[in-house]
Amino acid sequence: MPRAVPAEEARGTPPAGRNLLFLREEELRLAQDLLFFGYRDFTAGADAILADLGMGRAHHRVLHFVGRRPGITVGELLGILAITKQSLGRVLTPLIEDGYVTQAPGQSDRRQRLLSLTEKGAALERRLYERQRDTVMAAYREAGPQAVEGFRRVMRGLMGPDARAALARLEAAPPEGTP
Repeated sequence: MPRAVPAEEARGTPPAGRNLLFLREEELRLAQDLLFFGYRDFTAGADAILADLGMGRAHHRVLHFVGRRPGITVGELLGILAITKQSLGRVLTPLIEDGYVTQAPGQSDRRQRLLSLTEKGAALERRLYERQRDTVMAAYREAGPQAVEGFRRVMRGLMGPDARAALARLEAAPPEGTP
């Protein structure tokens, strides 16, 4: 009975993990190329939607993280994005003025500013998410479940301790006072 040939072998690409006992310079360069091209194409659809609205990737990042954590504080958002208050202000102010994001004082600390998406903001964030979800879903389907777990491990491995901590907070319960 003939052996089933994995899709990677059929395309001439060895399965993930094969021949990677010693990572050579060319394999590491290829990984970098894959990250650059993958990111470019992953963001292309969302970039087109944003460009039509006069927005860019910085707006998308704010919409994404505020959508992921309704009631997130400005301070938490600054930590996740690793940007200055001034940089966040340049993006957040128009999102608030254009009705995509609301801010409210904190319940226990009135100095805190809690950010949430408006209905308009949630609709835009959902549209951007669905565009990128389709790209990720197609890639996951093509790669298979073992590759998905490998991808997650590699991405976590690329993150520094601050990014891993921010991801853990995102995966945890929503902020206090969130409905």
